[in-house]
Amino acid sequence: MNQHHNSRLYQSEVFRMACRQFDLAADAINLSAEVRARVKYPRRAIAVSIPVRRDDGRIQMFEGYRVQHSLATGPSKGGIRFHQDVTIGEVAALSMWMSWKCALAGLPYGGAKGGVVVDPRTLSPTELERLSRRYMQELIPFVGPDIDIPAPDVGTNEQIMGWMADTYSNHVGHLEPAVVTGKPLALGGSAGRREATGHGVAYLIRAYLEELGIPPAQATVAIQGFGNVGGETALALAEFGARIIAISDYTGGIHNPAGIDVKKAHAYVAYNKSLREFDGGAPITNEQLLELECTVLAPCALERVITEENAPRLRCRLLAEGANGPTTNAADKILGDRPEIEVIPDVLCNAGGVIVSYFEWLQNRQSYYWTRAEVLEKLHRQLDQAREAVEAQKRKMKFSRRLAALTLGIQRVADAKLARGLFP
Repeated sequence: MNQHHNSRLYQSEVFRMACRQFDLAADAINLSAEVRARVKYPRRAIAVSIPVRRDDGRIQMFEGYRVQHSLATGPSKGGIRFHQDVTIGEVAALSMWMSWKCALAGLPYGGAKGGVVVDPRTLSPTELERLSRRYMQELIPFVGPDIDIPAPDVGTNEQIMGWMADTYSNHVGHLEPAVVTGKPLALGGSAGRREATGHGVAYLIRAYLEELGIPPAQATVAIQGFGNVGGETALALAEFGARIIAISDYTGGIHNPAGIDVKKAHAYVAYNKSLREFDGGAPITNEQLLELECTVLAPCALERVITEENAPRLRCRLLAEGANGPTTNAADKILGDRPEIEVIPDVLCNAGGVIVSYFEWLQNRQSYYWTRAEVLEKLHRQLDQAREAVEAQKRKMKFSRRLAALTLGIQRVADAKLARGLFP
């Protein structure tokens, strides 16, 4: 059938990469051609024009997207990124990964993702608010607690989610906190949500280090990306006793074999907005950081940073994918021939964020809120279940860990499609 159906809309390297991952997984579990096409491509994509009045009075147009990959298992769920390099293909790929991640984590959601082509650092706070509100305004027919529930991602934060929740709530005439997650606590955010993704990454790293017989106190860690995910991963791992020897952001990185004071780095970034000139170690580039000798390498920034060029030169024991899609297909093949490197694939590794987003949505629907300890305890239980399922699949099918995770997620989405049948 349309085995070779190619989308004209989503042309991009990262979309082709997600499709290739899907094809490998679908082949591995013998997914029928019929269900394959239905499970692979996004259900719908929305592109919107966003006029924003700048502080100097002129009106500037921005382009925004929302791709809803699957609505088969419940409302769709996924972040919104504000970044100058956003394309609809990238957003579509991220929505696909969200579908498999939600299914793998056992959440009643399909995947979605959104993005606006903008460098948020070039906007004043009032301009950022206008952009955020107008983007949400344009999406109102397509989002809602039972339809699609956005969350923060690269370049967005809880304040932006607060503005979006307010915009939607004004439209429906009452506070509807469950329309977005990752909100400020005062608006129905969840305790533990801000650190959830990074905390989950660190929790899984600790679990896999234990399996390798490495005490956290003997582990050295290099983290690319010091935003929400990388920053919280660093804090949590430092708390577990690991030594963070390198961190970086878009301005470059810091390397200190004796260990970096992560709390000091956080305080510095909160004040200076980036790591530039942070004196916690010697300056290194993002590329050098990836090739440092370390126990754990955690890429927590953008996709496609581990490539066929640098994959042979990685010197870590554990590759923990805090970012989405950080490893290209070609690099993945190379890592497959390097048994000394264990990979925690993105769909498992960074699932803590969407799991706690689900908890936030549940708390909003029930108007009953949990403590941070309750949230983290439930998070750990859900991550353990997902990890055990992946390890069982890996053993049973003799798959790589990534293939095991992808096949589990994709099979669950396919099962839901088949169970629902074709309408009408």
